[in-house]
This record gives sequence, structure tokens and C-alpha cells, in this order.
Amino acid sequence: QVQLVESGGGSVQAGGSLRLSCAASGYIYIRHCMGWFRQVPGKEREGVAGITSDGRTKYTDSVKGRFTISKDNAKNTLYLQMNSLRPEDTGMYYCGYSGGYDYTPLPTQFDIWGQGTQVTVSS
Repeated sequence: QVQLVESGGGSVQAGGSLRLSCAASGYIYIRHCMGWFRQVPGKEREGVAGITSDGRTKYTDSVKGRFTISKDNAKNTLYLQMNSLRPEDTGMYYCGYSGGYDYTPLPTQFDIWGQGTQVTVSS
């Protein structure tokens, strides 16, 4: 069973940067994908960025050019570098793991979640 632990959230002003980390442990399938999702109260969890086991990445339109997803396979750690943050980026960020090969920004496609890390961007 894979376990995920996120870290790196916090409070920043608009225009600032944060880097989220997600440490994975347990048995990780060779073929898998991981993603970062964001959720605000009263709304569904939405996909922000994803990466496959062979390094292909996808981003939701609102973060393209500002966020970068990456992973360190040696450390089994997923990252999300967030630059030029905006108030609308505020939310709880969750790391997700899927045994599927291709990333889709659908929470239902992901099997395992971390506990989340809060990101708050003030104007």
C-alpha cells in the first residue's frame, strides 16, 4: 500500500512562490501516475497538474507557465513548484497516486491520497 505525505504549504502574498512536496512510501508500481489536486470549501477537488512514470506532464490551463510538476524517483518524492501565485490558487492541495498509466485530472481515477497541505495566497 502506497502512503503519501505532503508538505510545503503556507501563506504568501500574490506574486510569491511555494514548493510543495509529496513523499511516497510503500510499493509503487513501475507504471503509475501522480498528480496534484486542489480543493476549496464547497467545491469539488480539481486536478492542477499530473505526471506519469515516464515523465509526461499535464497542467490545468490556469496554472500553465506558473506551476511546474516534477519528481525525484530516487527519493520517491513528487514536487509542485508554484510561482506567480494568485489569490485564486488558494486551497488545500492534495497529492494523489494512481496505478493507471496516463494522467487524467479526475479525482476518481486516483486510488491513494495524502492528508493535504494548505496554500493561502493573499492579495
